[in-house]
Amino acid sequence: MRISRREFVKTGLVAGTALSIPSVLRAQTASSEARTIRMVKSGDLRVFDPVFSTAAITAEHGLAIYDMLFSLDSNFMPRPQMVGRWGVSDDKKTYTFELRDGLGWHDGTPVTAADCVASIRRWGQVNSGGQLIMERAKDISKKDDKTFTIGLNEPLGLLIDILATIAPCLFIMREKDADLPATEQVSTNIGSGPFGFNETLAKPGASFTYDRNEKYVPRSEAPDGLSGAKIVKVDRVIWENIGDQQTAFAALQSGEIDYLEQPPVDFFSEIESDPNLALQVLNKTGQDMYMRMNHLQKPFDNVKVRRAMLHLIDQEAFMRVVSPDPKYSNIVTSIFGTGTHYSNDENTGWYKKGGDLEKAKQLLKEAGYAGEKVVILQPTNIPSSNNAAQLLAATLRQIAVNAELAPSDWGGVVTRRANKGPVENGGWSILITSWSDYSCSDPIGTPTLAANGEKAWYGWPKNDEYEVLRAKWADVDTVEERKALARKMQGIWWDFVGDVRLGQFVAPIARRKSLTGLIGMPEVVPMWNMQNG
Repeated sequence: MRISRREFVKTGLVAGTALSIPSVLRAQTASSEARTIRMVKSGDLRVFDPVFSTAAITAEHGLAIYDMLFSLDSNFMPRPQMVGRWGVSDDKKTYTFELRDGLGWHDGTPVTAADCVASIRRWGQVNSGGQLIMERAKDISKKDDKTFTIGLNEPLGLLIDILATIAPCLFIMREKDADLPATEQVSTNIGSGPFGFNETLAKPGASFTYDRNEKYVPRSEAPDGLSGAKIVKVDRVIWENIGDQQTAFAALQSGEIDYLEQPPVDFFSEIESDPNLALQVLNKTGQDMYMRMNHLQKPFDNVKVRRAMLHLIDQEAFMRVVSPDPKYSNIVTSIFGTGTHYSNDENTGWYKKGGDLEKAKQLLKEAGYAGEKVVILQPTNIPSSNNAAQLLAATLRQIAVNAELAPSDWGGVVTRRANKGPVENGGWSILITSWSDYSCSDPIGTPTLAANGEKAWYGWPKNDEYEVLRAKWADVDTVEERKALARKMQGIWWDFVGDVRLGQFVAPIARRKSLTGLIGMPEVVPMWNMQNG
C-alpha cells in the first residue's frame, strides 16, 4: 500500500516518531498543508462548462478558472472586472468596452476582445438575460485586440446589470472554445481566472485540484463581494468528493478537510460545541426551494395537475425535513422571494397552512389523472434535496399519485435533468432544486423565472402572456413601476403554475476555525481571499 506524505506525517505523530523527521521537512510539510485547502462541495463535478450547465458546482468551477467582464460587489452593484474602461453613446444604443491590462489565458496567450465577443454570443444562446441582449443587439464586434462594442437596436438600461449577473455568470472563454454551440460542452479547462485547473491531478468521482494562477493580475481595488482584487492566499484548493455525509463530517472533525458545504442539520449542535469548528452563513439572503415539473410530459403537461401540486404542498412540513430549526427557514409564496423589493401577495389564495390534500385530489380528478408514473429526481448526496424528495414521494402517494424516486448523486441529477423525453426514455417528472432569494428579484437574469418553453430552464414552462410582461421589465425605470409589473407577472405565474415553492431556508456551511476569509455571496463561494491558519 502506498502511503502519502500527509498520511506518513500523521502516522508518525501518532506513533511518537515525528522526532525522527528533520525539523526542516516538518516545517515544509506544515507550511504546505497550511497553504492547501480541502473542501467538500455539494455534489460531484461532472459538467465543467458553465454555459452548458447551470449547476452550482459547475458555476463555482467557472468562478475559479474563468474571469468576468463585470462582477457584483457586496451591495449587488455591478463593478468592472476584466473591463478597464467603458462608455455608452448619447443615444444609449452603443456600449464600448476596453479590457484592462494584464489579462492572459492559462496557456500563455493574451485575452482579446474577440474572446469576449464569442463568449457573449455563446452565453446569449441560453441565459435569459443574454437572450434579451441578443434580441436587441444590432452588432457585437471587436474594434481592436482590447476593445469591443455592443450595438443595440433600442436602449437597454439593464445591460451592465445583465453582464454582471451571478445566475449564472457570464464567464469569458477563449474564442475557439466559445465558438462551440451552447448545446456542445467545452472540453478544455483553460481560463484566465485566479486559479488553474490541474488536469494531471484530476480524479473524476474522487477529487479535483485547483492551483493558484501565479500570472494572474488582480485589480487594484479592495475585494468586495465578487468584485475588486481576486487575491489568492493559498497555493492549492482540492475538492474532495465524499458522498456520505457522516464520513464527510468525520473528516471535518479530524482536520482531513477544512470546509463542508452542506453539513446535515442533525450535526449543527455538535459543530457548535466543537472548539475547532464553526457554522457560517455565507448566503444571507437564503435559498428558495423549488419543485420544477416537466411541462413537456404527462402528467404535468396538464395545468390542473400542476395546480393540484400547488395546493398539495405543506411548506412547513418540507422545511422541517430540510432545516428543522425554525430560525433557518420560512415559507415563500411570491415568485419574487421573501426579502426583495418585488415580493408580493398577488394570486396567493392557494396557500393554506398544512396544505390542502382534498383540493389536490379534486384537481387531479378533474384533470383525468390516469396513474401515469411520476419520477422524482433524488440527489442522495445533498441532504436538503434528498430529504425533500423523499417527503414529496410520500405526500404524492397520499393522493394516489404513482410516485417513484430516482436516486443518484447530484452529478447524475444534473445529467438526467437535461432529458426532455418521457420517463420511459430516461426522462423525469419532478426536479427539486433551490435558487437564492436575492436572485428572485431579477426576472431577466434568473433562469427559473423564464417561461419561454423549450428555451426555458429545466421543466420548460411556457406562457406567452407572462413572457410579454417579463420582456417589459428591462424598460421599466422605477421601483414602483416594477412592483406593479411584478404583481401582474405573479398573478399569471401562479395561474399556469410555472413551478411550486417548497419553502425558504438558510444553509450554513461548516468549516474549521482555522479557515478564514470566506466571501459570502448568493449562489457561489469564491475561493480567493480565503486562507488557512
